[in-house]
Amino acid sequence: MNTRNHTRDVSRRDFLAGCAAASALSLSTSRPLTTKAEEQHDRTGRALIGITFDLEMSRNFPTRETTHWDYEKGNLNEATKQYSVEAARRVKEADARIHFFAVGRVFEQANVDWLREIVETGHHVGNHTYDHVNVTATKIEDVQFRFRRSPWLASGRSPAELIRDNIRLCEIAMHNRLGIKPAGFRTPGGFNGGLRDRPDIRSMLQTLGYDWISSLYPPHPNTAPMQEPSSSVIDAIVAAHEESQPFAYPDGLIEIPMSPISDIGAFRTGQWKLEWFLAVIRESVEWAIEHQGVFDFLAHPSCMYVVDPNFKAIELICELVDRAGDRAEIVGLDTIAQRVAT
Repeated sequence: MNTRNHTRDVSRRDFLAGCAAASALSLSTSRPLTTKAEEQHDRTGRALIGITFDLEMSRNFPTRETTHWDYEKGNLNEATKQYSVEAARRVKEADARIHFFAVGRVFEQANVDWLREIVETGHHVGNHTYDHVNVTATKIEDVQFRFRRSPWLASGRSPAELIRDNIRLCEIAMHNRLGIKPAGFRTPGGFNGGLRDRPDIRSMLQTLGYDWISSLYPPHPNTAPMQEPSSSVIDAIVAAHEESQPFAYPDGLIEIPMSPISDIGAFRTGQWKLEWFLAVIRESVEWAIEHQGVFDFLAHPSCMYVVDPNFKAIELICELVDRAGDRAEIVGLDTIAQRVAT
């Protein structure tokens, strides 16, 4: 045994345990600025539209053969950061906010001024774990690619302990680099049933202080690669919004599902053209407005800067909501959680 390395691992474990107790007092309680619409939102009569960006690198982007991001999800390239900042600027001009979810390794980068600017202009930033881990994993090798290749990084912890520490480590990093507390939690990956069958994970998240999460991504059809979605596929995707409305689990934890179709589903799996994606977004937002429901647009700047460099998707969402007047508003997910809680 390398005693020096073993000591370092034990020290890191002790550090995380200590921070878990101390962070409730040390984390800033400052919250993102809210828009006028969010302050005066109608809890029952309006469609609530979320624009959410997961701050992580994505395999197959910018080229199909790119896979090394699996091992460095938080090593955002300049194009991803610039896209995030510009998207935030454009959405703010529409008197709305984006809800970002950051993996903690983003905060290892030398300069996070770009993200501080996003926070200071009122956008929300939530926890997406430190290493983009699978919170439902029961084996160390299934937690994340990084732990499969380098299992010693688990330092003898069980999968449940490793996952909990990974969530906590993201909180610590966010506090140290930005001085803020995470605005909610989103699981890496989406689960068809959310966390309905994992009360143990829900309990862990509640113990860490989260009263709402985003973990459910409903099943829906897709197309063969590079095939335009038929009207039946589009109809089925829109119909899946019925299964992606927010709700409370029996223990009170609130679930805010991700709405289909995500950019990854469209552009990695389906290899769609942008115009096809925009058509589905239009149908989805219009469904939410008609049904006074929720639409949680799920995207990744590391994908979107490649497939939608001119920000047509978020511009379309802002345009549709603006046209709807007082029948819809773009809000942070905290506001959607408030609707469920009341």
